[in-house]
Amino acid sequence: MHLSNKQKQYLKGLAHNLKPVIQLGANGLTEGVVAEIENALNHHELIKVKIPSDDRDEKALIMDAIVGETSSTKVQSIGHVLVIYKPSADAKITLPKA
Repeated sequence: MHLSNKQKQYLKGLAHNLKPVIQLGANGLTEGVVAEIENALNHHELIKVKIPSDDRDEKALIMDAIVGETSSTKVQSIGHVLVIYKPSADAKITLPKA
């Protein structure tokens, strides 16, 4: 799914007050974590995921893997936090027109 800049700005505004729903642990990105991210996306549509890694390249790879595995859209990443969006069947968030 492709989001326009206007839609991304809208989602960033909605995500501002959110707390990270998922936090990766020492085991990194496992199948269980991906399943939890999927469940959270189905329930909330817009979530934050905290990725505690000091290696920039590793963090970028993990973020790309999360987006790819969940078929979601990356809204933004700041520091250790990734914000992703995936519309659910019963859309809770109405995006502005592109």
